[in-house]
Amino acid sequence: MDFQRLKPHLPWITLLVLVTIVGITDPGFLKPANLMSLAGDIVPLFIMALGLTFAIYIGGIDLSAQSMANMVTVIASIYLASLGAGVAVLCIGAGFVLGMVSGYVTTKMLVPSFISTLAVGGIAFSVAQWLSGQRALNMDAAQRNETFGWMIGHTGSIPNELFIAAALLALCLFIERRTTLGRALKAVGAGEQAAAASGLNVARYKILAFAISGALAAVAGLLFAVKLSGGAPTIANGFLLPAIVAVLVGGTPLTGGVGGVLNTLIGTLIVAVIRASMLYFEIDATQQQMVFGIVLIAAIALTIDRAKLRTVK
Repeated sequence: MDFQRLKPHLPWITLLVLVTIVGITDPGFLKPANLMSLAGDIVPLFIMALGLTFAIYIGGIDLSAQSMANMVTVIASIYLASLGAGVAVLCIGAGFVLGMVSGYVTTKMLVPSFISTLAVGGIAFSVAQWLSGQRALNMDAAQRNETFGWMIGHTGSIPNELFIAAALLALCLFIERRTTLGRALKAVGAGEQAAAASGLNVARYKILAFAISGALAAVAGLLFAVKLSGGAPTIANGFLLPAIVAVLVGGTPLTGGVGGVLNTLIGTLIVAVIRASMLYFEIDATQQQMVFGIVLIAAIALTIDRAKLRTVK
């Protein structure tokens, strides 16, 4: 079997190999309670990666997701008292609108997505600093539990975060495979010029892809705020790189057109196992980022479609 035929199966093969290695090294890793806890902890990262999948699926990138999540933790902490459950609408709406701004700047002003989203991320970071006064904020614990306590509770032995993740995965899978939007995004990722020549409104669908990415980054930020009972302009720092890695190692390449949200699920599980193994081997946080950087380079090298690249700059 040549590499190109093996390539689509690499993500789940990698996951099985990693689980086997870590399970042999630390038998306690495979205990159901440990796996359930690990899955619950990785949900905010998975939700952020789900959103990034839509941006990468069309051949773009969203570098604002982490700053968006940080901003939402601050918004949720400040406005929970006055808006109650309505703060979730404000948070997700803010993420959606800022995502649309990224998409508009990319498509209408012809600014590369890594620049436009980096700039929008800077705006989100500034908003978070301004609203928070550059300090960490705390939620009222009683009101948090009354309004959003269900998000971090348990149903039996299953963390409710897993139900949230499953619902969002099902929604994203429906969008990807059963809607005109999903088919359009695949066409744009497979070949933007061909999609435009066929009469597709490429700009509209690219803007929607970035808007979805922003909205899901906001959901991840809201979950961060609820789990930590507060927010700060830097509280989600360190999640962007693993989220991008999750999308790429799952099999959605930067060139777009293939992969999707199910691939991101596998990629997130790979990242979860890597993180767990690094904690087991007592690798500190700075070295963990180095490991993810190496994994990111390897993922890009293995998944990118070089037929779409005439030159590398």
